Amino acid sequence: MIQKFIVQLFLERPAKKLTMSAWGEKLSASGKVLSQRLDKLPDSEQNRRVLTHIIGIEQWGQSRLRVGLGEPFKEEEYDNYRPSRSRSWEQLKTDFRISRRKTVALAEELDNNQVNQFTAVNHNQYGNITLGAWLRYLDMHANLEGKRLK
Repeated sequence: MIQKFIVQLFLERPAKKLTMSAWGEKLSASGKVLSQRLDKLPDSEQNRRVLTHIIGIEQWGQSRLRVGLGEPFKEEEYDNYRPSRSRSWEQLKTDFRISRRKTVALAEELDNNQVNQFTAVNHNQYGNITLGAWLRYLDMHANLEGKRLK
């Protein structure tokens, strides 16, 4: 019950305020801010751990968003999408930028195909959330986790 309230308050309610295209614009803008910040940060084990986590969640979320475009749902954890921390810091920053561009492109594709943003797709922790809430989640997740980068 508490979890449903939290999902409504932090994901679903804010998600309803924007179209998927507008979420794409918001994700693009926040991605640029985080990308600029990444360029100022040193290569460290902590930063690699955080950035690989952000990238893995972003790509895992993309697989859930593609369900709205007709791809089959896959019940899996995000670990399969998390890049190796052995990749160079430059490679990881590029991985983030590419991943975020793909998320933005997915938001635009969902909007262009007039997919109902209230279509629900399962989140392993939060249960069924709408496609709009998935976009909100990916934006919020990267922004919050990005605060752990030092």
